[in-house]
Amino acid sequence: MTAFQGIWIPLVTPFRENRPDLAAMQRLAEHLLHQGVDGLIVCGTTGEPATLSEEEQERVLAAVLEVTRGRCPVVFGLAGHDTAAMEARLRELEQQPLAGWLISAPYYTRPSQEGIRRHFEALAGATERPILLYNIPYRSGIAMETGTLGALAQHPRIVGIKQSAGNDLEQLCALIRDTPLQVLSGEDALIFTCACLGGHGAIAAAAHVRPDLYRRLLAHVRAGELEAARRIHYALLPWIRLLFAEPNPAPVKAALAAMGLITDGLRLPMTEVSAGLRQRIEQALPAILAL
Repeated sequence: MTAFQGIWIPLVTPFRENRPDLAAMQRLAEHLLHQGVDGLIVCGTTGEPATLSEEEQERVLAAVLEVTRGRCPVVFGLAGHDTAAMEARLRELEQQPLAGWLISAPYYTRPSQEGIRRHFEALAGATERPILLYNIPYRSGIAMETGTLGALAQHPRIVGIKQSAGNDLEQLCALIRDTPLQVLSGEDALIFTCACLGGHGAIAAAAHVRPDLYRRLLAHVRAGELEAARRIHYALLPWIRLLFAEPNPAPVKAALAAMGLITDGLRLPMTEVSAGLRQRIEQALPAILAL
């Protein structure tokens, strides 16, 4: 089974003339492979899957798998609020050579904790592949409580979590200390903190740019070289904040466009970054690339 640790990238979906730019997607994936990423997420939130048809999602996935060819694990992101429909979707994609699934809590409907538990248990029963929970209450509209996550952690196919619950360090500590889950930070500014607490890595949109620095940070923490890790953390922190100054993934796409890796563009209701933020990103980018 894949070890869900290290630095994973939730891939953006490049667009050209409002259609998925599969060639740019493959160039980006190849670039990140050369940077030594530990895994790729296709159709995570950063990939704007809510604006992609199921056919487009499958074409994006096929494009990435064609490039990776087993060189790094690939996880597919799923979200929804109809358990039966999501079970069917899992079965449709089950034959793809995936390392697993990243699945968020049911959005908008705001189910009870029992409903969340039963939802994930049903999904786990529909697949033979491992599941990473995605706890992101400020997007899904519902918080997954620590007790619920602890109960789900006992299922043999629920093996990890992308923890994006803001600054809830109490829950982060409990997940790392009290569950067998592989805990990946979904808050890019907390990658250092999560690693110091014993977390396993991160699924980090900001790491589209210089993922090697984030991997180096984790390596320093694992080696007990905390001063070196802190230096990288403090060097990256202003950049991370810049990339989340407006809704993700617009700032990340602006940075990648400035690097010549993709053409900037998003589908409504997402919009490109403001002119002011674009200028700040372009001014800050050379220093990050030079680190």
